[in-house]
Amino acid sequence: MKIYTKTGDLGETGLWGGQRVGKDALRVQAYGAVDEANAVLGVARASGLEAGLDALVAQIQDQLFVVGADLATPGEAANIPRVGEAEISTLETAIDMLEHELEPLRQFILPGGSLSAAHLHLARTVCRRAERWCVALAREETVNSQVLVYLNRLSDLCFVLARAANARAGLPDVPWTSPRQQAAQDNA
Repeated sequence: MKIYTKTGDLGETGLWGGQRVGKDALRVQAYGAVDEANAVLGVARASGLEAGLDALVAQIQDQLFVVGADLATPGEAANIPRVGEAEISTLETAIDMLEHELEPLRQFILPGGSLSAAHLHLARTVCRRAERWCVALAREETVNSQVLVYLNRLSDLCFVLARAANARAGLPDVPWTSPRQQAAQDNA
C-alpha cells in the first residue's frame, strides 16, 4: 500500500463511510487536534517518562485512536469503536491514584520541570484545543458526547501526569509568581 493516495490533493479528505469533506472542516479539525495530542504524548514518552507513567500514557495513546475514529465517523457505523464511560473511568481512576502521591497544590504552576513534564503540559494544552474543536463541531453536527467528557478528563490527567513526572524525577513543580508577589520579594 502506498502512503500517498493523491485523493487529498485538492484539499479534501474522506471520512469513514466515504463522505468527502474539506480538510478545514470542523470534524477534521477535531480529529486532527486529537492526533496532535497523541503525537505530543509520544514525544513525552520518548523524553524519558518513568515506567509506570509511560505505561499509562501508552494506554491513553491507544484510546486516542478510538477517539479519532469516533470523530472521523459521522453517524452510525457497525465496526467503529466509540469512546464511553469505561474509558472516562480509566482516566478518572488514574487521576485519583496519581493525586494521592502528590503534594496538594497551593499556588498556580508553570509548565516545566523535567522535559517529560513539559511535554505533558504541552499535551494538556493540545487536549484542550481538541476539546474546543469538538465543542464547535457538536454545535453543528452530532458528536458522541462522551468524546467531550473524555477530552476534558484527559487534559486534567495530563496536568496531573506532568506533576507526577516531576515528582518521580525529584523535581518540584515550577511555581508561578505574580508580578505583585515578585515585586514584594524584590523589595524584601
